[in-house]
Amino acid sequence: MFDEILGLPAHPLVIHAAVVFVPLLSLLSIAYAVLPRLRARLGWAVVLLAVAAPVSAAAALLSGQALLDGRFGGRIPPGVVGERIAEHESLGLPLVNTTAALGLAAVLLVVAARKAAPAAESGTGARRRAAAGAGTTTVTMVLAGVTILLAVAACYLVVRIGHTGALAVWG
Repeated sequence: MFDEILGLPAHPLVIHAAVVFVPLLSLLSIAYAVLPRLRARLGWAVVLLAVAAPVSAAAALLSGQALLDGRFGGRIPPGVVGERIAEHESLGLPLVNTTAALGLAAVLLVVAARKAAPAAESGTGARRRAAAGAGTTTVTMVLAGVTILLAVAACYLVVRIGHTGALAVWG
């Protein structure tokens, strides 16, 4: 299923979605967490990316497994290249799990912030600006902290996976 796209290995093509969506979810989630005045504008983007980023990370993982199966019969080759592939492969599932957790935390943050400050989402002008800071409750603060930590972890994993993948291919 994830072997090839138009005759090319799917993995190098599919990973670009994860490379874009995971950091974008991370950045917008952090902005949503720390900038209450932007929450009305960022909410739907965060929710959409909370779905797109984990799906793209999972697609990258599955296409990577298909690439390993197709090129090496599912076995990591011996030697330096094999060590690099093994390191790269070992980071795939943690990225999927971290991104899924980030997506969940981000959606919960959006829901909690909207429940805490309904006037900030539906008001206009001065009323919206006055209510924008009202979405800060203990729950939103905790969710914001968790979201920020997961966002940083997801970005770190994307960079590590990209680096180890490049080393595996280009040495």
